[in-house]
Formats: sequence, C-alpha cells, structure tokens
Amino acid sequence: MYDLSGKTILITGASKGIGAAIARVMGEAGASIIAHYGSDEAGARNAVAQVPAERKLLVGADLDDLAAVERLWESSLAWRGQIDVFVNNAAVMLWNGGMDQPLEIWDEVWEQTLRVNVLAPVRLMRQAVKHFLAQNGGSIITISSWAAQRGVTNPDTMAYGASKAAIRAATQTIARAYAANGVLAYVLTPGVVRTRLSQQFAETQGGEAVISAGLASGRWVEPKEIAHLVAFLASGVAPQLSGATLDMNGASYIR
Repeated sequence: MYDLSGKTILITGASKGIGAAIARVMGEAGASIIAHYGSDEAGARNAVAQVPAERKLLVGADLDDLAAVERLWESSLAWRGQIDVFVNNAAVMLWNGGMDQPLEIWDEVWEQTLRVNVLAPVRLMRQAVKHFLAQNGGSIITISSWAAQRGVTNPDTMAYGASKAAIRAATQTIARAYAANGVLAYVLTPGVVRTRLSQQFAETQGGEAVISAGLASGRWVEPKEIAHLVAFLASGVAPQLSGATLDMNGASYIR
C-alpha cells in the first residue's frame, strides 16, 4: 500500500463502482478524501465510512449542470485550500443512442453524454491545472475505457465510447503541455469492470457468461484492482509515467 498521507484527493463519482473503490483504497492509504456524488449520498458516505471524519468531505453535484461543476471545485478547494490529485472518474452510459432512434432522442443522448463525460470533467481539469500551476504541481488521473481505443460492441452506446476517447485526448494534452511544470496526467483504460454499468451492458449481449467467454483471462476486472493502480499513480513515485495510457483488461486487448 502506498502512503498518501498529507495528500488531498478529489474523486468524482465516488458513490459506487470504481469511484467508491478508489475512495476506500486511498482513504486506507492515509489521504484526505473529497468524495463527489450525484444523487447517491448514502453510497458516497458508505465508500468513506472507514475514513476518519477529519479526513473526508462529501460534496454533491449534478455534473449535467456546469454551474454545479464549478461549485464542486470551489467547495472542494475551500475545504483544505489545496487539492493534490484529481481523479476524473464519473461518467454516464446511456442506452438509447442507437441508429434507429428518432433524431431528437439521438441528439439528447449525445448532448447529455458529452456534457457529463466531457464538458464537466474538462471544466474540473481546467481548474485543476490552474491550481496545480500555482502550487508547483499535482496529478490528474482519468478513468477512460478500452472503448476509447476499440469502439463499443453495442452501437446504442456509441456516444459513451466517443466521450471516453475525447476525455483521454484532453488528459494527454495536459500531460504534454504541462509536464515541465510538475503537472502529471495519466489515463486508465479498463476493460470489462465489475460495475453496475458493465452488468447492464452484459445483459444486452446475452449475459455475463457470454462476455466472460470472450475475455482472455476469463474474468472481469475488479474495481479494487483499478483503485490500487490509481493509488500508485497518486503517490507520485513514477512521474515519468505521465501521459501514459494504462490498459487493464486481462490481456483481452493488447496494443
């Protein structure tokens, strides 16, 4: 376990799945956790239940509302006056964006997906970079998806895959532009992770067994595996990894 004592870490989407696992692992490593949630405050509270009260802050914000996104950053920064790591995790996957949908539904799916999965996180990354430049460094860790590189299996979720590619490119640009200023930026691209979204997706493809049969390892990625990799990156022990895209898919997709 890496020692994250003294670091203040903002995690979006900390109420479930990957975000909740990251909040737990980083809390165990000694970090002060800012756990963002959309509507599931109970989930976020549970994720940081073992973190001492003085080392945690819960902040609710609708990422579909860009004014709320700005308030999320302001509230997070005001807590300690410093943020050392921003974990860009929260995202939506909408299921009714297929080619045969009426145009108004198609447009709505794309617009909401891009607002939540791209515009909201780049607003936060913008604020993070400005803050990190003022304090001589910091880290951004973006949870993207292998869909950003290989596309999605179900075209109903095409907007999701495209959004994950966009946020990957934005993170890589930050890495290249600000490396000399101590601003580190990493991209994680998990495969099939044991989360609610993946389980819903599996149902559209014939069930979990069908998905697992197509994986080289035969098993899904556990959220805690991703959390431990995030903790490693947040520790700052490998700054020359900045700009890297790190795959975690059990050898199912190798570039």
